[in-house]
Parts: sequence; C-alpha cells; structure tokens
Amino acid sequence: MSLEVLKPGLLTSVQDLGRANHRALGVPVGGAVDTFSLQVANALVGNEPHAAALEITLLGPRLRFTQDAVIALCGGRFEANLDDLALPMWRAMRVAAGSIIDIGHSQRGARLYLAIAGGLNCPVILDSRATALDGGFGGWQGRALRAGDSLPLADCFSLGRHWPRQSIGLRLARWWANPAPALTLEPVADIGLLPGHHLPEGNETLFSTEFQVDSRSNRMGLRLDAETPLAVSNQPTLSEPVSIGTVQLPPEGKPIILLADAQTIGGYPRIGHIPSADHPRLAQLAPSDRLRFVPNTETIALQRLQQLDRHLQRLQDAARDALRD
Repeated sequence: MSLEVLKPGLLTSVQDLGRANHRALGVPVGGAVDTFSLQVANALVGNEPHAAALEITLLGPRLRFTQDAVIALCGGRFEANLDDLALPMWRAMRVAAGSIIDIGHSQRGARLYLAIAGGLNCPVILDSRATALDGGFGGWQGRALRAGDSLPLADCFSLGRHWPRQSIGLRLARWWANPAPALTLEPVADIGLLPGHHLPEGNETLFSTEFQVDSRSNRMGLRLDAETPLAVSNQPTLSEPVSIGTVQLPPEGKPIILLADAQTIGGYPRIGHIPSADHPRLAQLAPSDRLRFVPNTETIALQRLQQLDRHLQRLQDAARDALRD
C-alpha cells in the first residue's frame, strides 16, 4: 500500500513528534511544527500520537491512494478536494483506492497535517521518522516530497472493522474534532511571552508593538518585522542553549521566534520565551500575518499548558471511544 505524489506542493514533508531526546548531540527536535494538530489528526484515524504524517505548508500536494485508506486533515484552513468533492477539516474519512486528493492554497493558517490510518512507514532514524530538512535525513529520503515519490503506508488492521469497504467516493465519520480554544486562527494573534534576562531596558514597546511575520520565516523560526526595530543591547553575550519558543533578538532589532527545526545553541540575546500553550498558534502564522506579545508569568504559562493538555486528552479519548463503537 502506498501514497503516490503527483504534485509535491510548496513544502510537503513526513513529520512526527520529532527527536526530543537527541538535543545533547546537537540534533534539533524537528518533527511537526504544530504538534497539536498532528496529534488530533492521528487520534481521528486511530493512530498513536507519534505516528508519521504529512506536514503541508501554504500550498498543498496532489496525491493518489493505491488502496482504500482512512485519513484526516487538521491544522490550518486549506482548500482540499477529492475528485471535485470538498473535504472537511478535523474529521476522519475513508477514501477509495485510486482516489486523488488535491490540496490547494491556505485560506488561513500556514500548515496542514494529513494523517493516514496506520501511518507513513518510513525508516526510523534516531527514534523518529521525521524529516530533518537541514540534516538531510529521516522522513522520505531526508527531503521534501517530489513528484513521482511513492510513500509506503503501514498496515492498518482495524480498517475493515470500523469502515465498510467501498468502491468509489468518500465516506465521512460521524464524529469530528473542535480545535478551539487550543488552536484559533485570528487576523492578529495575541501570543504569550515570558520576558527573558537579555531583554534590554527601554524595550517596553515589545508589548505595544504589532509585528508582522516576514516571508523569510521557515521551520527554523518565525522572523518578525515592525516599523520600529527594538533596541539591542551592546553587551556581548555568550552562546547559550535555546529551544522551541525561544525569542532571539539579532543586531537589526527584529525578533526571531525559534520553531521545530531550530538549532540547540544560539548566540543572539534571548529576550523571552513563548509558552508551550501558544506553540500551535505560532505554527499557523503565515507570512504577512500579525501578532502581539502579551506578558505571561510562569504560573499563567503552566495553567495554560495544563488547559491545552486537557483539551488534547479529551479529543484523543473521544476519538478512541468513537472508534470502539
């Protein structure tokens, strides 16, 4: 069983939850930028949370299924069609062998996750199937997808039990997931920020400035632009550990928020950190989207993370119960 790539889209790659246990070796965590959407998509099709899926950025691929499959699309709001039928987001569906899925432009958000029951059966490297684009390993041949690729799919033993066989068309599940409030796609995103020790004095404007996402942003980091750059400290700083959510301030005074493929050590001043509860919304910010920083405390950040975890657990439990029926 395989998934054939007819058109690759702008940047489509195999991702899972990444390689969190190898940072000591200098290996980025990688994996899905929006881990919330990936895990919900996997839950809807009966996969484990870490199963490998496709991460689709801004403009999607054209794909053909060689056998029946159960899929789910979660994340940003994208145009998606199967043989001219519009596909819903946040809902499992069974597609027939030979079906062709076209995923078009993003209408809101930056990334979409396509999970397939059983998962993508790419080789495991350093405990993960995720594509490390800069390292050139993992995923499918260590790179983004290309036309002509044929991705192996893992067997899904529960497919026939939960989904009657069909010859053509599309069959929708009776259940679906509501991502709110964990993931919302606002015109201007209010993003929490824990101020860092390297935030220069006089940078109170950090919390009153509306930033715009620069087109140079990628899986390593969101580059932000503003009419007035932030003041930069003249004091030299040593390279220090960084992680997903670290906010760096390079010499030009335009912040960078580190994402999944970020390095493990950085030399730019660390002016703050984005709490984990806001990482899904960070992942969905596209070029020209706008954001404001909202000051958070450690207590608030922990409470919001607990709320996110509870919401995700409820969705996973509900999907598991639905698949038992």
